[in-house]
Amino acid sequence: MTIAENKKAGFDYEILEKFEAGLALNGQEVKSLKTRSISLSGSYVSIRKNEKGKAEIFWVGANIPAYQPLNTSKTFDPQRDRKLLVHEKEINYLTGKSKEKGLTLIPLSVYTKKHKIKISFGLAKGKKKADKRESIRKKDIERTIRRELKARG
Repeated sequence: MTIAENKKAGFDYEILEKFEAGLALNGQEVKSLKTRSISLSGSYVSIRKNEKGKAEIFWVGANIPAYQPLNTSKTFDPQRDRKLLVHEKEINYLTGKSKEKGLTLIPLSVYTKKHKIKISFGLAKGKKKADKRESIRKKDIERTIRRELKARG
């Protein structure tokens, strides 16, 4: 079941590859996500090294508000960086790819899978203004074709 989707991702970026990861959340965040109160806008995926020198992947900038705002601890931060649970082999691959010029990691959707909350993120390349116009033009053409076929059939 899809909890949230980044609808602008397909418009602003060309998605080259898609990946799936688990999310390290606390209990309040899980409850809040299941009520679908989340904002994906402005969030991104970042790769950082920990104290031991190993690379870790984090989801940065996502706003997950408190489930019960009046019953929240003072240390709760709705915009904290959340760790993504990804295999080390994939982390190494993504580290190399994200260093290439023009490539970035963006969240595509948050969903549940077998009672676990997962995030789908993509390796993406930003579109230029002309590319965005071209995708709008293609959508308009497809829409008119569907209307014509529906009117005839």
